[in-house]
Amino acid sequence: MRCATGEHDRHDVYSALCPCRDVLDLLANKWSTLAIGALEDGPRRFGELQRQLQGVSPKVLTQTLRRLEEAGFVDRTVYPAVPLHVEYALTELGRSVTVPLGMLRSWVERHLHEIPARS
Repeated sequence: MRCATGEHDRHDVYSALCPCRDVLDLLANKWSTLAIGALEDGPRRFGELQRQLQGVSPKVLTQTLRRLEEAGFVDRTVYPAVPLHVEYALTELGRSVTVPLGMLRSWVERHLHEIPARS
């Protein structure tokens, strides 16, 4: 696929130097995939996300949300209140990736029984 920005001749995720790999790495991360899924129904506060994403540490969730925000998938809005109120929401770009990531999550749930159990 030709690069829309003109920065590269074409995008190729199999090429070691293609910046697509960084995006693929971000989106293929389980916490990114789950965070995007958790935000599909609308904005969430940090605590809500942490409760929904069982097993994620505050540090890892913070890092994940920052990476998603830096990449343009998530918006972080700070509301001046006491205590401070912060919400995370998907951007238009973030919403555009919900369908393929949702399909991946559904595929895993449907086919987990076919995959040999890991020790």
